[in-house]
Amino acid sequence: MKLLYLFIQFFKIGLFSIGGGYATLPFLYEIAAKEGWLSAEKIGDMLAVSQSLPGAIGTNLSAYAGFQYAGIPGSVIAFLGLVSPSIIIIIIIARILNIFKESKIVASLFAGFRPVGAGLLAAAALGALTVSLYNPDAEVWTAMLRWRECILFAAICLLIKVFKKHPVVYLAIAGAAGVVMGL
Repeated sequence: MKLLYLFIQFFKIGLFSIGGGYATLPFLYEIAAKEGWLSAEKIGDMLAVSQSLPGAIGTNLSAYAGFQYAGIPGSVIAFLGLVSPSIIIIIIIARILNIFKESKIVASLFAGFRPVGAGLLAAAALGALTVSLYNPDAEVWTAMLRWRECILFAAICLLIKVFKKHPVVYLAIAGAAGVVMGL
C-alpha cells in the first residue's frame, strides 16, 4: 500500500510537471507541507545531490525522495511513477500528431504549454532560493537571511556571467566554498 501511494503521488507529479525536473519542485514542496516524511530542508538537500549526479534532475529527485520514504523499492517505484505519464503521453501524442499535423488547435495547445512550463520553473527557482538563502527559524530579523550563502550565491552568479564555464566548474567551486565556510 505504501508503494502504491508513492507511485500515485509521483505519477501525479510526472503528469503535471511540464517543463522538466525543476518543475517537480513545487509538487515536492506540496508533499512536504502535507506529509511528515519529507521536509523543505530535505528537498533542498535532495536538489543539491540531484544536480551533482548524472541524469535528469526530476528522475534523480524522485528516486531520492522514494528512497527516503521506502528504501530501494520506493526509489524504483517513485522513478517509475514520475516517468510513466511521459511515456504514455508521448505514445498517445505521437499517434495523434500524425493525424493532426497541420491543426491550429494543436499548435495553440503547445503554445499554451510554454507559459505553464515557465511558471513552474519560476516557482521551482523561487522555492530553491528560499530554502537556500532564507532562515525561517531565525529569532532576529537580521538573521533571516543566510548571509554567507547569499554572498556565495552572488559570487557564483557573477562568475557564471563573466566566465561562462561549464556548470561542473561552478559546482566544484561552490562545494569547496561551502566546505571552507563550514556550511
